Amino acid sequence: MAHAIWSGSINFGLVTIPVKLFTAVRTDELSFNLLHVKDEGRIKYERICSIEDRPVPWDEIVKGYEYEKGQYVLLTDEDFKKVNPEATQSVDILEFIELDKINPMYFDKPYYLEPTKQGRHAYALLRETLAHTNRVAIARVVIRTKEYIAAVKPLDDALVLELMHWASEIVAADTIDVPERTKLPEKELKMAQMLVDTMSVDEFEPEKFTNKYHDELLTMIEARAAGKELPKPKKAPARAKVVNLMDVLAQSLEESKKRRAGENGKATTKRRKKTAA
Repeated sequence: MAHAIWSGSINFGLVTIPVKLFTAVRTDELSFNLLHVKDEGRIKYERICSIEDRPVPWDEIVKGYEYEKGQYVLLTDEDFKKVNPEATQSVDILEFIELDKINPMYFDKPYYLEPTKQGRHAYALLRETLAHTNRVAIARVVIRTKEYIAAVKPLDDALVLELMHWASEIVAADTIDVPERTKLPEKELKMAQMLVDTMSVDEFEPEKFTNKYHDELLTMIEARAAGKELPKPKKAPARAKVVNLMDVLAQSLEESKKRRAGENGKATTKRRKKTAA
C-alpha cells in the first residue's frame, strides 16, 4: 500500500479540503554500484579539503555560497531555518486559469491528491468544477521546508497536484539558434502534412511504448548472473544520406502507408479470431 508523503488541505475561498499527497510517477532506472574490478570491493568517497588535502569529518563541514571568485558566505543549519517558508500544510489556491494557456514547459512533477473521509464531497466538487470549466488551479504549497508553485488538475477520478517551475527557471527559446518562421515551399508542406496524417492516431496509448534499453540491459544482467552470454546485438541499418527533401518525404510517406496497412491487417485478424471464438 502506498504511503502518503505529505498531508494537509486544499484551501480556496473559505473552502477547506483535507487531503494526502501520494507519488504519481516512479522511475525504471537501474541502480549500479562502482566496484574495484580486481576484488569487487565497493568504492567509497572521502570529503577532501582542497587546502589541507586531508579527509574532513561531517562536524567540520558547513555550506557556503560563492558570491565572488573564492569568496564565500558561510551558512549554518540555523541560518536556513530562519528563512525556511512557513509550513502551513496547505495547498493555497491563488487563481484559476484555462489549462491550454499554460506553457507545458512549466509543469515538472505530478502527485496524486487523495481526500480524507471528511473532504470527499468538497474534493469531488472541485474536481468536477475544474473538469467542466477546463481550468486548473494555481497554488502555493510548502513540502519539506521548500516552497513551490503548483497546479491542481483533474485526471479521471482524481485530482493531481503538479509542481511547476518558477518563471526564472525557464530558459528562453531565443537562447538557441533556430530557423526563422518563414514561408516554406507549398509542396514540401503538403507532403509533410500527408506524412503526419498517415502516422496520426485517434488516442495516445502509452502502454504500447516500452523502454527497450532498460529491458535489454536487464535481460543482459540476468543472463550474466546465470552464467550465460547473449548473442551480439544486430547493427541498425545505415540511414541513407539526405539528397532531396521531397524524395525523403515521399519515401517516408510510402513506408508509413505500408506500416499502417500491416497494422490494420493485424487488427482485422484479431477481431476475426475474437468473433470466431
